[in-house]
Amino acid sequence: MTDLTSAKKPARAMSLTLRATLLFALLASLVVSAVGFYLYYSMDKELVRRADYQVSGRVQYFRHLLANEFPLSQLSRNPGLFENMLGNERDILTFSLSGEPPLINVNPSHLVLPPFAAVPEGQPLTLKTVHGQKAPDGTPVRFARAAVKIQDGRTVEITAGHFMTEESRLLETFRWEIIGAVLFSYVLIAALGYLVIRRGLRPLRNMAREATQIHPASLSTRLSTDKAPQELQQLILSFNDMLERLAEGYQRLTQFSADLAHEIRTPVGALMGHCQVALYQPRTVEEYETLLANNMEELERISRMVENILFLARASDARSVLTITSIDVSSEITRIQEYFEGLAEEREMTLHGEGRGVLHADAILFQRALSNLVANAVRYGREGTEVVLRAEPHAKGMDIHVISQGDPIPADKLGKLFDRFYRADASRSEGGSSSGLGLSIVQAIMALHQGSVSVESSAQGETRFTLSFPDAGHKDS
Repeated sequence: MTDLTSAKKPARAMSLTLRATLLFALLASLVVSAVGFYLYYSMDKELVRRADYQVSGRVQYFRHLLANEFPLSQLSRNPGLFENMLGNERDILTFSLSGEPPLINVNPSHLVLPPFAAVPEGQPLTLKTVHGQKAPDGTPVRFARAAVKIQDGRTVEITAGHFMTEESRLLETFRWEIIGAVLFSYVLIAALGYLVIRRGLRPLRNMAREATQIHPASLSTRLSTDKAPQELQQLILSFNDMLERLAEGYQRLTQFSADLAHEIRTPVGALMGHCQVALYQPRTVEEYETLLANNMEELERISRMVENILFLARASDARSVLTITSIDVSSEITRIQEYFEGLAEEREMTLHGEGRGVLHADAILFQRALSNLVANAVRYGREGTEVVLRAEPHAKGMDIHVISQGDPIPADKLGKLFDRFYRADASRSEGGSSSGLGLSIVQAIMALHQGSVSVESSAQGETRFTLSFPDAGHKDS
């Protein structure tokens, strides 16, 4: 018995548990990363949107202030007032008349904003009118510019900018938290996934453990479907079916070996007995010749048996060497009739052939299969009856029937007729030329032609063997 734990594993083979765990963890990490990226992108977008609202609102506030009779000269005298109104110490706020230097210029970082057109008087500020750029240190800056007409008719351009310093720090902190969460999730999911998958594959290990308990002496053992998941139940049932077929084949092989030993032992024992009797005392020349003739018959019987066994052994590999030709069935039936005519006359039987047609088969094997059936029909048919050979073409091929009259064959024996060395009536074949392999050879020949052989026996004693040859167009190959 092979121990599961000591079974040799293929080199560099990764276990199914580890492989599934890595794939599961990889997929989970991709999902978590995608969620983290989405959250980071959403937060970045929201912070920018808030900054844009802040900048546009600031410009709109001063635009409204100047447009409602707030003197520009007062603004010029209190620049520090606006610094306190800004969001942080680096924010920008400038007031300037068209074509003149700024009246108020709050720009601690001395950032040079790119030239862009101010929002005209009377046109509202929106998020689309807010622009952005990067400061030299990489800090994002959001800024807007709008024009407003004051009391004396001049136009003042208001520019406001916001350094997203705090927002950048917040995003950086959030980014590292997301990276840490993704890495931690990957490790956690991998560990939990390994445990879950290992537990989930427990039925598969149990199945493998049960399979190691099966050996030639316990082929009746079957894998249990109790507590097996639904996905494995079909596999277990298929495996049990395979074991059933293997057990049946093993039983047939064991029976075949026993039958073969018995069949060979009988003629060998007869040969030894003949020789021992002959050597017991001096014999005449005629007695020795008789002994040799009897021994020759036994040796010929052994030779035929060996040839039949070899044919059956090679039948499974002989398909590639088949010589398929067109056979005139009527001519072949006539030839078989003529060949067995003498044997049939000895038993006061007649042979009758009917039907015609053409089938595609190996001529020699076809003759052998049909001859075996006719030989059986003559050997086991009732004396004075007729053996009919009938050809019936049909859409899917052709059936060849061999019909004889004799004792009915019980239904429980019909299925065993094609077993090797099986004899429905052993007493009738004891010591005869039958080896019990004729019908097995017929079955093997029909399998080579992708056909079949069947047998029926009526209560009135009519036995019908049928060779079914498929048409060339209905064969798999």
